Amino acid sequence: MRSPNSLMFTISCLLENAAGSFLITAWHGNELIGLGNAISDGYLVVYYPHLLLLPAFQGKGIGKQIMVLLQEKYKDFHMQMLTADAESIGFYEKVGFTRAGKTAPMWIYSGNDH
Repeated sequence: MRSPNSLMFTISCLLENAAGSFLITAWHGNELIGLGNAISDGYLVVYYPHLLLLPAFQGKGIGKQIMVLLQEKYKDFHMQMLTADAESIGFYEKVGFTRAGKTAPMWIYSGNDH
């Protein structure tokens, strides 16, 4: 799938045996510049764990297009969810996400970058 500024988006199964997984990649020529993926139960709930874009390509609508493609695939699902870093909240609100009421993200995390 081509966009106006010579970017190419590809849609594929994340893993052959992971029917609930989905991956969209964005390419500029032969360079992978971004990706977004989804994990779902196949019926009701989808979680978007990653939206990654090289810094030089941020702010150009590419991340938004990846999210639009993901949301289109899962438009009939009961719940689409993600965890947004503080600096990403505004972006996700612009593509339709809202804070989940009185819920709070919870995790067991062994990294040190959050």
